[in-house]
Order: sequence, then C-alpha cells, then structure tokens
Amino acid sequence: MKHGDNPNNDEEHELFARLEKEMGAADSSGSVLDFVKRRSGRHRTAESGDAGVPESADPDEIIQVDRPGGPSGPGLMGRVRGARRRPVVPAWAQSWGEFKSAGKGVAAYFGHVAAYHAIRTPWYTVRLLLQSPRGVARFVGDTMRWTTDGEGDPFRKAAAADEDIDRYLKLSRQRDRRVRWRTLVTVLASIVGITTALTLYVLAPAWLRALAGAAVALALGWLGQPADDPVIHRSVEIPKATKLTSDIVLRALGAIGISAISQAQSKGGEGFTFTAPITRDGPGWLAEGDLPYGVTVTDVVDRREKLASGLRRPLGTVWPEAVPHEHTGRLKLWVGDQDMSQSKQPDWPLAKSGSVDLFKPVAGGTDQRGRWVPVTLMYIAGVVGAIPRMGKTFLLRLLLLIAALDPRAEIHSYDLKGTGDLDPVANAVGYRHRAGDDEEDFLYALAAMRELQGELRRRTKVIRELPRDICPESKVTTELASKRSLGLHPIVVGVDECQKWFEHPKYGKELEEICTDLVKRGPATGIVLLLSTQRPDDSSLPKGISANASARWCLKVMSHIENDLVLGTGAYKRGVRATMFAWGDKGICYFLGEGADARIVRSIEVNSVKAERIALRARTLRERAGTLAGYALGEHMEAEATSSYDLLADVIAVVPADKPKLWNEVVVSNLAELRPEIYGEWTPEQLTAALKPLGVRTGQVWGTTEDGNGANRRGIKRADLLKAIAERDGKSDAA
Repeated sequence: MKHGDNPNNDEEHELFARLEKEMGAADSSGSVLDFVKRRSGRHRTAESGDAGVPESADPDEIIQVDRPGGPSGPGLMGRVRGARRRPVVPAWAQSWGEFKSAGKGVAAYFGHVAAYHAIRTPWYTVRLLLQSPRGVARFVGDTMRWTTDGEGDPFRKAAAADEDIDRYLKLSRQRDRRVRWRTLVTVLASIVGITTALTLYVLAPAWLRALAGAAVALALGWLGQPADDPVIHRSVEIPKATKLTSDIVLRALGAIGISAISQAQSKGGEGFTFTAPITRDGPGWLAEGDLPYGVTVTDVVDRREKLASGLRRPLGTVWPEAVPHEHTGRLKLWVGDQDMSQSKQPDWPLAKSGSVDLFKPVAGGTDQRGRWVPVTLMYIAGVVGAIPRMGKTFLLRLLLLIAALDPRAEIHSYDLKGTGDLDPVANAVGYRHRAGDDEEDFLYALAAMRELQGELRRRTKVIRELPRDICPESKVTTELASKRSLGLHPIVVGVDECQKWFEHPKYGKELEEICTDLVKRGPATGIVLLLSTQRPDDSSLPKGISANASARWCLKVMSHIENDLVLGTGAYKRGVRATMFAWGDKGICYFLGEGADARIVRSIEVNSVKAERIALRARTLRERAGTLAGYALGEHMEAEATSSYDLLADVIAVVPADKPKLWNEVVVSNLAELRPEIYGEWTPEQLTAALKPLGVRTGQVWGTTEDGNGANRRGIKRADLLKAIAERDGKSDAA
C-alpha cells in the first residue's frame, strides 16, 4: 500500500481541514481571551431559573458562579448543633484514678525531699558554721563596696581614660550623692543593729540568745558558701521540660521541611492556625490546630524526628496525631515531660488483686498521658505484629493473663518460639499448651485445633437451639458463659510466632483453614484467637485472618506493608504508622479496637516473676470455682491423637480400593469405627471442611442406598485422595 493510501493519513487530513475551518470562522482580529473578565464572571449564577435569572443562550456571555451576598454557610442553629463542645471539667479532673495518682506522686516527692534533707541536717549545720567567718568577711566587704559606690568605679575609670570630662564629672557627682545617703543608711543600720544585739544580750533569756546567735551564724555561713559548691544540694533532679508555647510550635513546624508551611512563614504568616489554647494535658502539653491547605497530618508524622528536633525534646515525648472526625489537616500535637517508654506507669489494678469478666473492658495499657486504655477480649479475634525484641510476646502473655483472671475461661497457648515465655500462664491455668516447633508439637497443635473446630460447631448448634428470650442476639453472653451445663465458657487461644503454623509444608494449609474459621465464627461463640508474629506478611498472616481480625496491636515494624497487614489496609495512608516507633519504644504500639480509632498504647510491663504470681492467683480462683482442668492438672491429650493422627491416611484406609467413589456419610461412619475417640462425633460437613485445606474437594457422587435405589450425594473420589497424598509426600508415583 502506498503512503498516500494510508487511511490514517486521510483521517489526519480531515482533522486538519476541520480545524482550519473552525479557525477561519473565528474572529480574524486575533482577540485575546480576557482571563480577568472570565474570572469575574464566575460571580454570576450559572443555574437556570436561579433567583429568576434564565439561562443565557449566548455562549460568549459570562456566567457568574459565586453569588455576592448569598449565604456563607449553615445557619446559626446548624452551626450550634454541629459545634464541638469542649468539656466543662477538664478530662484530668474527671478521673479519680488520675487525681489519686497525681496525689501519690506529690506526696512521694515531698516525702523524699523531707527525708533526704532531714538526714543531712547535722552536716549542713557543721558546714555552715565552718563557713561563717568567710560570710562575715563577705558581708563586711559587700557593705563597704556598696557604701562607697564600688560598682561605679569601672565606669568612672573608663571616662577618665577616655578624657571625657563631662561624663567623668557627671559620674563623680552621682557617686558623691550615693555615698552621702548610703553612709547615712549604713551608720543608722549599725547603730540599730548594735543596740538590738546589746538589748538581747542583757534582757533576753539564754535560749533566745542561743537561737539568735545560731541563726546569725548560719546566715553568715550561707552567705559564705562557694558558688560552685552549695551546702544544700537538690534531692531530686527535675527534668527540664520547657513549657510549650505557640512560638516553639511554629518554629518546630517551620523547620521540618514542609514547603507550604515554610512559604507561609516566609511571607509573614504563621503556617499553622491554632484552634484551641495550648493547655496542660496530663504529664505534658497539648496543642491543636489547622495545617495549611494541602498539608496533612501524615506529612507531619513522617517528619516526627525533625519535629522533635525543632521542639528540642526527646523523640519519645513528641506525638503528632490526627483528630478523629475532623479534616485531615487538623493536627493534635502532644508533647510529654518524659519519654513515654521511660516514664513510670501507674500500678496495674490487676497486679495484686481482683478478677476479670472477659465480657467487660479491662485496663490493658496506658496512653501517652498515662491514662488507662481498656480492652475487651470477648467478641474479637486479635493480631499482634512487630519486629523481634519489641515486646510482642510480653503483650500476648499479658492478654492471656487477663483471660486467666476470669475463672470461667479456658486457656490454650502455643509457644512456637520455644523459649517458655508462655509457661507461667500454661503451668498454672492452661488447658492446652505446647512449646517448640518439632514435628510432635505440630501434631499436638493440629489435633487440638481440630478438636477446637469441632467445639465451635457444637457451640453453634447449642446457640441455635436456645430460646430467643435467653439468647436474643445469637451469641454467647456473660450469663450464658456462667451456665456450666451449656458449655459456652470463654476459650482464649494464644499463638506466639504463628507464621510457623501457616508455613508448615504438611499441616500449614489445614491450620490456616481452621484458624480462619475460628477468626470468622469464633467470636460469637465465645472463642477468641490471638495470633502473634514477628514477620507480618502474606504467608505469616493469611488474608482471611488479617482481614477479619477486629483487634490489632502493632508495635514497631519496618515498612508500610507490614504496617497495613497488621492494622488494616490504608492505615499507613491515614497516618497510623507503627514505622515511626523508635528502637527504645519497647511495648509501645498502635492499638486498634474497642470501636475506636487507632491509639498509641504502652502495654503493661509484666515480667516472668510477676506473671507467675498473677497466674497462681488465677489458679486459686479456678480451684475455688472448680474449673481447673487440662494441662495445668497434668492431663494430656492421648498419644495416639497427637502422634499417629493423619486424616488423609485414615480416609484412604477406610475407602476400599474397589470403591473409586464414596459418600461422605459412609466415610465418616468408617472413620468412627477406625478411631472412635477422634472421629466419633464427626459429621459429613466436618469431613468436607477438614479435607478442603488438604487439597481434596468433595462433590456430587452417584451411589446406591440401602434399599437399592440410586442417588446423588456429596462424596469423595479415591483418586483425589491418592493425588493429595502424593503431592504432600513428594511421591509422584503414589497415585
């Protein structure tokens, strides 16, 4: 085809011809578009029929879109209803716990000061008496220097050296006047002092003379103490936390490198509009305001280190956050007196006494201000994620301790790290427990989780059969959990380093399937699954689990991927960034739960010794209630159930070689005969769910009923079983 025959060229010629025609029809005078006129025209309304102005048919007519004099926003009542009311009584004054904690702190401070100085008072007295001669000399010298106007000598000498006669004479006349009246004052003071001393010596009793003499000697000793070595030292080194002011905040925001803020400040603006006064908020200062247009809180959070530098405060004291239910440019900046990781936490209410109702909130940590942050362990599935050595296991153990203090709760713990961090809880109150990642540990866990999945199915049936007036919401309540005959007591499962379960080449798929089922259906039936991992990724936290976990604790992670896997998709973009935590922020995390936005929380620090004490108290509660059972009493699962339980092998054993297809109900019946202690209560649906993660799909299978009639029912194929075993064991010839 020739170049001129190209249909694309024809289209181009047509396009250019049309453009030339339109340009020729345009004004040949080459008029320039008046942007000022067009801009001003936006003030005219463009809506047809608005205020009685019809839509113009003239395309060149300027349309005004901003009406002058129109309503500027909601009416008065609308603004009043939508206004955010500040509390009449400050938040710190509403909490008896905060007031009591502050009172204890003040009492402890003054008690320490009094004890410190009381024990050193004799030494203070001796030092002051020894320094009193120096004090006498300093007093006499300072008095003579003041009387003779000694402080003016340098200025008079300077005037004389410069031969400035007028200034010298002026200073000399000033000295003469000062010396005259200062000499008079000194003479009168001397007469009064000597007279008073003689009167006391003659008329005063001995004790008063001794007291006056001691007071004068100590005062002279105080006057004579060296400037670099005072007699009395500070008993407490108070941190020098600078008061937060608007100038400091503006200076810090201008130094973090956000161009919109820097440009606004360079033009004489502030770059930040305060919406409330800077106030004292707990052990720190709170500032709140609006960032420039286009700047979000996440931009500031990303520069937290620079912000701390601009404020001249340690990194652990600077916490910028977004304000819930406000626009993304509303910044809430809290600056503490002390580093959050170093400040003393209040005493945990459950450390020494008390029990727990898992259906009610319990103090699980403190925020930056030292206030308690509640956590309710029922109706949730939880995920704890962090890099190693940030307090992830301690946090999981704390949650298990909280569960242990409810005597109704059944505790299952799996320590796949194998260091024994969960042993204090398991040894005292555990129902199921395993530490390690050997083959027998995985078999134990698999058998226990299968058992738990069966318990989940039993509970759903019990709840379904309960009268609606007793179970109106089709979920376990604290009243139902207390009825032991129903068997709906809370079950809390804690798994540390859960990635080892899901990455296991042989059992990983089934464990993932069971855990996903528990995460989705367990909360309503009273089963709580808490998973902890130091490597939050797709293989460690499968999407079916991470997407359905309603409670999340994210300590320090390294990138936005891990951050969003633990805290939910989009958390990093919203400014909820656990990447900002420093290495020293042990136990500090973002907590997402309790129906609130993500909050920065410092978990309660409970070491192994304290954990054992709390767990033993929980054991006592169980002994009184008669609910202690399982691992804590030395009861272990049957060896056969944990070592030789292989579902695929058992199913292939009960499916005869001459039966290429078999109904599920027949397979379940055969399994119950093979291992009644394991499969005795299994249903066809349970078999389907158990085979699915192993790669065996069930489907409609033709068979013959007992009366000889043919029927289609759900079943399995022997060939699928052999293929799954071959893939699992890596033997291609097994099928």
